[in-house]
Amino acid sequence: MEASEVKAILEAALSVDELHVKGDGSHFEVIAVAEMFDGMSRVKKQQTIYAPLMAHIARNDIHAVSIKAMTPAEWARDKKLMQL
Repeated sequence: MEASEVKAILEAALSVDELHVKGDGSHFEVIAVAEMFDGMSRVKKQQTIYAPLMAHIARNDIHAVSIKAMTPAEWARDKKLMQL
């Protein structure tokens, strides 16, 4: 499975401001930015991202997914910290 396929699945299922997917084969890293994550627990954010991918995980098309789900404000802060 390609990162572009994972991104397309997530974009079709979720309304996000930004979506970044890296990886190939069966291991992927997802960064999702959306206002809907405001107030959600870390577990709930991850469940929101996992849900559209579950059929692919069950078939072993996807083995591992690293998820960062954040609000636009959290993302802006993270980007500033990464530039230091």
